Amino acid sequence: MGHPMHQTDIRPAGGTGFLVPAVFTATIFLSASLLFFVQPLFAKIVLPQIGGAPAVWTTAMLFFQSALICGYLYSHLITRYLDTRLQMGLHLALWALALAFLPLAIPDGWTYDPERSTAWQTLTLFGLGVGVPFGVLSANAPLIQSWYARSDGPSADDPYFLYGASNLGSLMALLAFPLVAEPLFGATRIGQGWAIGFVALGAFLLLSGLFAAKGAGGTRAATIAKSPAQPIPLPRIGYWILLAFIPSSMMLAVTTKISTDVGAIPLVWVIPLSFYLLSFVLTFSRRSYFSPTVMRFAYLAALGWLGAVFTGIAGAHTNLIGIAGMIVGFFVVAMFVHRRLYDSRPSGAHLTLFYVIMSVGGALGGLFNSIIAPVAFDSLAEGGVTTLLAATLVLSAAMVPTRRSAAMGVLAGLAGIAALLIAMNGFGIDDRLTLKLGMYAGIFLIVLLLRRTLSAIAIAAGLIAVTGAYVIPDGSIFNGRSFFGTHRVAEADGLRSYANGTTVHGVQRISQLDAARPDPLFYYHRNGPMAQVLTSEVGRAARTVGVVGLGVGSLACYRQEGQDWQFYEIDRIVDDIARNPALFTFMSNCAGDAPTHLGDARVVLSQQEGLKYDLLVIDAYGSDSVPIHLTTHEAMQLYLDRLSPDGVLLYHISNRYYAIHLPLSRSAEALGLSARIQDYLGNTDADPGDTSSRVVILARNEAALGSLADDPRWLRLTSDGGRIWTDDYANLLSTLE
Repeated sequence: MGHPMHQTDIRPAGGTGFLVPAVFTATIFLSASLLFFVQPLFAKIVLPQIGGAPAVWTTAMLFFQSALICGYLYSHLITRYLDTRLQMGLHLALWALALAFLPLAIPDGWTYDPERSTAWQTLTLFGLGVGVPFGVLSANAPLIQSWYARSDGPSADDPYFLYGASNLGSLMALLAFPLVAEPLFGATRIGQGWAIGFVALGAFLLLSGLFAAKGAGGTRAATIAKSPAQPIPLPRIGYWILLAFIPSSMMLAVTTKISTDVGAIPLVWVIPLSFYLLSFVLTFSRRSYFSPTVMRFAYLAALGWLGAVFTGIAGAHTNLIGIAGMIVGFFVVAMFVHRRLYDSRPSGAHLTLFYVIMSVGGALGGLFNSIIAPVAFDSLAEGGVTTLLAATLVLSAAMVPTRRSAAMGVLAGLAGIAALLIAMNGFGIDDRLTLKLGMYAGIFLIVLLLRRTLSAIAIAAGLIAVTGAYVIPDGSIFNGRSFFGTHRVAEADGLRSYANGTTVHGVQRISQLDAARPDPLFYYHRNGPMAQVLTSEVGRAARTVGVVGLGVGSLACYRQEGQDWQFYEIDRIVDDIARNPALFTFMSNCAGDAPTHLGDARVVLSQQEGLKYDLLVIDAYGSDSVPIHLTTHEAMQLYLDRLSPDGVLLYHISNRYYAIHLPLSRSAEALGLSARIQDYLGNTDADPGDTSSRVVILARNEAALGSLADDPRWLRLTSDGGRIWTDDYANLLSTLE
């Protein structure tokens, strides 16, 4: 490893021979468990500060992957330049320093600033809160393997088997968090347990270091010292980076897609990451579980399904079956690529360098998905880009283009593009489905004509598909993307709609864009429960109204003369869309003077002491999920503090998957509130804009509800007796419908 070693062989014998690998396996297993348990734990702790967006986890993963590079690089350098005993002393000193950061918590004085980059603020928050403990843990996988190579334990010449134990510990910790720890304990108790484990790790590190120091003069170490390793060629390093990049980026793309459709919660985060780690466990082994032919076929099928999901061919919203298929597809991709990574591994002399390069590739995947993609794309296009990149790994020699085949492909592609443009501009065809089918028919024709030249087919099909993605109309008149999700304004069937992620959050009739007071639609239709409250005597009597979650400002057109309305919105792009009369006119026509407070609503409301609303509406969404931190007991108490004595609290909780009324009912009972709920079925047959919705209304007493208290459409909401959700504890799985 590049430093002097003693010549005495101190190989433990008998029972000690078993003790050495047992201690090292236990050490790396515990370290990996702590490393991957802290990721969802600290992300859960900081989630209320950032607003519950899917990008919180993607950005958190970028931090973890970047910290992993630092840890691996540190491990590489100290194993190369320091004696084993000095390595042990330095590493234990850093472990002791990390104890000062326990228990884990938000750093004192940290606050979210909506005027600054949310991604960079998230990275800073993770760095200040968990950077040092995570850095110590991240160095352990290569460092402990390097120490084992010096210990003269069994198989010390090929210590990669310990990486399997490391990933097994990581996998078990990840699954334990959402399935065991989170349902049973709050974040505080989980953090305390994690701190105890981190303290215990120090003893295991000391034992492992002592075994390594005793064996540092053994025969294997001496052989390594006498035979310096040859440098790794740059093309091979580049290949390692590519192989590490693809599964990392794909994992994050899958996680973002699921978080957008289901919600940003630890279970959603850890499932793709668990399969990512499981792929390491199964592939970083001398045993191969599947034949190359089977894996190649499964890989191609997986890429086909993932490509269909990420390009929208499988539909804008992915249901639970589609999500399961997406996870399976990602797992196949990770298995295929990580097996190639294992097969290209270097000798033990380059072990730490190999892990540094792997961590660089993984971090580049995080950088691409969390920083570059939101700026470069206005949709979740990173998944499609990574799928195309993954497809290059199965290119055969026949796919390498020659000058002639490249020219044929370009000419065929240009011909197909010309035909597409003529259909659009010459014949006036603007139907998306017709144009898409025509484009695929053109590609199929090219496949038939150039069937003997695969590289030409790939070039032509690529040119046509990429051009079609940009020129074929999709009904969008606006596309945007921010840290908090994707935003799309589109037109169809006489309606202009705004979608955040895959869920529509506001609709206006195109015919009413010039109307003085346009009709609110969908959840806010005049027949629905939201409108019932705002147009009742309770709503009309309210002098001050607060709305958490702006959407396109549909509710603004229920504003009565003389009322003071204020809005709360975490995403500036949403406010820009709502206030742009070229897109929607609810705000400009009905409440143009109403201010929007940018930032997380709980943080902003907590700072507005003395403010009292007669009616406070909680209507905050990230695609289809309600942010948990806006639904806890502490959140409800804050809302009550901002209500007048006879004020009314209105929750809009329409959702595909979760029964959010359950935790609300528990807190309402504990606080002695009067509660009603309405499940409105809508009437789309009579009006396409009259859709279903679920709404809960709360007040300190029955009288404050007015006539709504006896309205048969509003049912009394009683607690189910379950555990109250708090900022420390919330079990979203228990509310699955």
